[in-house]
Amino acid sequence: MSTMRLTKLIIMRMFMLMMCVWASLEGMAQANAIKMADSDMKRNPEAWMIDFSKALKWNYCHGLVMQSILQVWDKTGNTKYYDYVYDYADTMVNTDGTIKTYNALDYNIDRVNTGKILFPILNKTGEQRFVTAIELQREQMRTHPRTSGGSFWHKKVYPHQVWLDGLYMAGPFLAQYAKENNEQALFTDVALQITDVRKHLYDPKTGLYFHGWDESKQQRWSDPNTGLSPHFWSRSIGWYMMSIVDVLDFLPANHTSRPEIIKILQELAASLEKFRDPETGMWYQVTDLGYREGNYLESTGSIMFIYAWIKGAQKGYLNENYLEKGKKAYDQYLAQFVKTEEDGTCSITDCCSVAGLGGEKNYRDGSFEYYISEPIRDNDPKAVGPFIMVSLLLNR
Repeated sequence: MSTMRLTKLIIMRMFMLMMCVWASLEGMAQANAIKMADSDMKRNPEAWMIDFSKALKWNYCHGLVMQSILQVWDKTGNTKYYDYVYDYADTMVNTDGTIKTYNALDYNIDRVNTGKILFPILNKTGEQRFVTAIELQREQMRTHPRTSGGSFWHKKVYPHQVWLDGLYMAGPFLAQYAKENNEQALFTDVALQITDVRKHLYDPKTGLYFHGWDESKQQRWSDPNTGLSPHFWSRSIGWYMMSIVDVLDFLPANHTSRPEIIKILQELAASLEKFRDPETGMWYQVTDLGYREGNYLESTGSIMFIYAWIKGAQKGYLNENYLEKGKKAYDQYLAQFVKTEEDGTCSITDCCSVAGLGGEKNYRDGSFEYYISEPIRDNDPKAVGPFIMVSLLLNR
């Protein structure tokens, strides 16, 4: 190859790297957040389209991504991000404060997460309908069914069951509500959700948490002695970790459960280090079985772990070395999962689309074979939202 041709090739590759903004340097993390937000808004011109939706829906994925987009607005001051989220709230929340597609008596804990986006919108607009909408979701959790120990059921249609996913769906919303409304007893209830999971779903052998627990021990997926599901699913553990670091934003500094919750986070952060893929630094769909055929490196759980490491270290809950570990893992995440499309948008690959337990149709038995059988897709909101948020954390 001639020197001139080699020089041209080097220049071309450098230009391509510059055009693709996925920079591993900390100072470029905000650019990563902005580009991912812009890309997802382009993919979903209306926010109700998030999560590949074909019709209006009030659900946790919408709240997760729009929370991250509101954080981009807060960081940049660019009102297009606020307007995108406000348009969704304006569409979904009726003039009397009721919410389209939402029924509190369904007792579906997933629906509560989206309520978080209403706090900043209410603060900016002062519209009474958003007060009413927030209160509707708070009211659901006043009467939401519980286990004998006080943990919320995942849904009414999943009686006596606690899933790790549900900790994120209600906990941060309720903690923020408690702070905004000075409801002190609610802080203790939120803390109980975290500590009760430690009591029932923790595995001392691995330091990980099982996906679900059936107090009644009636589900086919549950162990007849413990009620636990059989495997560790990375995203469910990620939801639990994110719920902890986000709840701690609001839990009073002198709350009696705060030291215990921070200890739970520290314990889990350390346990997860043992299960990283040594080559890529990422985590597998079934957390502890990376060696089994069919298991794969999964992007939603991985970014949730990175978020919890980085935020936990920045807030002082974790040793400061987790900040450096988190930064390195973030760079590895970019290399493993993030790509630029031909149209200039950016994507996240290898996302598990969904996973659950039980159900009436196509019963989900919690087996290894089940977890690896669920569809894998790009740009799932459970990766996009945390990626934007952790990118903004790195640009503090």
